[in-house]
Amino acid sequence: MKSSTRLLQHLFLAAASLAGAAHAAALPPQVAAQLDKDYPAVEALYQQLHRNPELAFAEHETAKTLAERVKALGFEVTTGVGGTGVVAILKNGAGPTVMLRTEIDGLPVQEKTGLPFASTKTVKNAAGETVSTMHACGHDVHMSAWYATAKLMAENRKLWSGTLMLVGQPAEEPLTGSAAMLKDGLFTRFPKPDYALSMHDEGTLPAGTVGYHAGHFRASADTVTITLFGQGGHGATPQETRDPVVLSARVVQALQTLISRENNPADPVVITVGSIHGGTQANIVPDQVKLQLTVRTFKPEVRQRVLASIQREVKGEAMASGMPKEPLVEIKPGADSVYNDPELTARAVTAIQGALGADKVVEMPAKMTSEDFANYGQAGVKAILLHVGAVEPGKLAAARAAGKYPPGTHSPQWAPDFKPTVRSFIAAETAVLLDLLKPAQK
Repeated sequence: MKSSTRLLQHLFLAAASLAGAAHAAALPPQVAAQLDKDYPAVEALYQQLHRNPELAFAEHETAKTLAERVKALGFEVTTGVGGTGVVAILKNGAGPTVMLRTEIDGLPVQEKTGLPFASTKTVKNAAGETVSTMHACGHDVHMSAWYATAKLMAENRKLWSGTLMLVGQPAEEPLTGSAAMLKDGLFTRFPKPDYALSMHDEGTLPAGTVGYHAGHFRASADTVTITLFGQGGHGATPQETRDPVVLSARVVQALQTLISRENNPADPVVITVGSIHGGTQANIVPDQVKLQLTVRTFKPEVRQRVLASIQREVKGEAMASGMPKEPLVEIKPGADSVYNDPELTARAVTAIQGALGADKVVEMPAKMTSEDFANYGQAGVKAILLHVGAVEPGKLAAARAAGKYPPGTHSPQWAPDFKPTVRSFIAAETAVLLDLLKPAQK
């Protein structure tokens, strides 16, 4: 965990670096020309992937498609890493190892975009249920850009030196894919990268704009399941029962005070009770109620304190209500917080400003959503996750003027403004890779 002083020093360094961004080099002319030439094929790949989303750890055809394409570019490709993951290595002389990661899974969402290439695919989920699938988080955009960037790098090896490591990661949506790949030797069977880069489409920025945030950027996410035990009975004689439904209401209210009265407002925390299950009909007091929570924080010490406080609060409320049995509080740890290395962030922003223009690169606030890209940074790699705006600027401006939000990621209406979005993806990824893999001066 970086101290506040250290973080401020890093952010100062980032600001100083950004001051010189106007002098950043643009993409080499031949690379920009190749991007224009390759665009139709990139769009075709996007539509193919969009029509055929696959769920976490079942991305067999998706992984095969990506593996075949990068193998044809000269990469040494390994499949089946961490289940359905793809690792592609291109060695090009002495220099650092830089990892570019894309997610490859879709979501169990029925698409309602009306696009001519919309997904109509249904699959069996892990529970054996038939569900509709959709790339509702834009991973099809990410994969298309990932391949296009790989092609530009493979065809312009004279411009860089080092090792490019492409990772097609499964199961980002359940936040388990990166851990599976690391467990399967991602950083031991293959070169451990010096830097790791990933990019994500963004529903709050206009298409073609790249958003960055140094330091803690995406929140950790833990799931807490609380089982409250009462004494059931007839709804007409509540005095003979110990009602866990009433207790659940008290617990929901009490949990909010952990944020409003125990937490420093400068340290964001979200506690959301997403489900409450208990009882069977109106005239029966049940003997138990189950609550499911998502808990999101940035700092490890805040995370630990909040989870401990939840257990204390729940058990205290049960004791005050005279419940016959202590509640069961089960904590399922999720993704850690994504930490964008400030020095790497400053360097990446400078490179992207050179490729897209300073007006296309903006600082954005941290987000309470989660991303398992965090695990690569936790493994000791300098890492950065950037976001690319994906909403047509006029549509976004109109929505903001009306005090509304256009459909965002995970929505059945999510349809990125593809051309400006993917072009910015590709240009930004290529610019950062060329900078990090810049040949040493002789």
